[in-house]
Amino acid sequence: MKTLRIWFGCSLGLALSMLFDWSYGFFAIMLPLFVVGKMERFSLPMLLMVVASAIWTTLLATFLVELFQPYPILLTVGVGMMMLVNCITMMKPKTYLFGFMGLFVGSIVLNYASYDFIDIEDFNVNLWVITIANIGICALAFWLFPAEEKSSDLSAISTPVKQDIDYIAQVAMGWIVSMAAFGIFQVADLYDSLSALASIIIIIAPMTLAGSMAVAKVRIIGTGLGCISGLGVQLILGQWFSQGVLYWLAFSIAMGIFCHWQTKGQIKSAIGFSAMSALSVPLTTAVIPEQKDAFFSILYRFSSIFISVTLTVMLIWVVHHGIRHQLLKPIRK
Repeated sequence: MKTLRIWFGCSLGLALSMLFDWSYGFFAIMLPLFVVGKMERFSLPMLLMVVASAIWTTLLATFLVELFQPYPILLTVGVGMMMLVNCITMMKPKTYLFGFMGLFVGSIVLNYASYDFIDIEDFNVNLWVITIANIGICALAFWLFPAEEKSSDLSAISTPVKQDIDYIAQVAMGWIVSMAAFGIFQVADLYDSLSALASIIIIIAPMTLAGSMAVAKVRIIGTGLGCISGLGVQLILGQWFSQGVLYWLAFSIAMGIFCHWQTKGQIKSAIGFSAMSALSVPLTTAVIPEQKDAFFSILYRFSSIFISVTLTVMLIWVVHHGIRHQLLKPIRK
């Protein structure tokens, strides 16, 4: 049942994005995948938390850029405070989702809002509409495919913390890496590397070195599988790619196996999520029927994610050992 719930939610999200021509329709696919994958029973408070986090984060990030972009030091301080709060929030299972959404969406908005040619208000409104529509999508998915009787209320993500020193080290590591990503994307002209930025935040999400290393591996594997599926959809449809119904049908079929993996443990779930992201983003943003295909976009996505994941893991390793060394130094003395 859970596989059908996830698949239905993603397919319905795709259909709505096509029907209403949402500019960032891939969020309508990825949100049901992420949220329904974490819920065993319909939870309105959790869905409202997603909406609240999206609205609050987009407004805050946009405000910071609009107000302090001429003053890089003030902007860095403001962003640093926002990132720190999100990292601290991610350390508690009950507020993890709010913190992750804040870190993920906030990083994207901060990157987009810094470019004058990108309509950040359009992005924000699209995201708000999609998160609100996601409530109805999830509700309908659980109504059509009810939860099993013995399932738990929520598959909450937790970050293991044993001591205060672990807590401090994990928060510091997540904050330093997220701020490094912010700095790099502000200095470099990387507006078209959204997938690379998203990969960095996803790798940070476990808030531990071991967890980040594991996520990095499955991120690359999942991205490769998703890119292959995207190319397959494009090649199979061929000249019928512009036919909306056939496009939706082929896309939905390709999503099936990745939705099923969401119910098969943490490793397959992570691979499936990465694959869905690699499948969804190019086919919903780069394709212009009968004018432009997604072939080069898919290749660029895989190469940019591979490079960003590799560099991020190296940075996390250095930061982790540096922080542990500094924190343990007083104890050794």
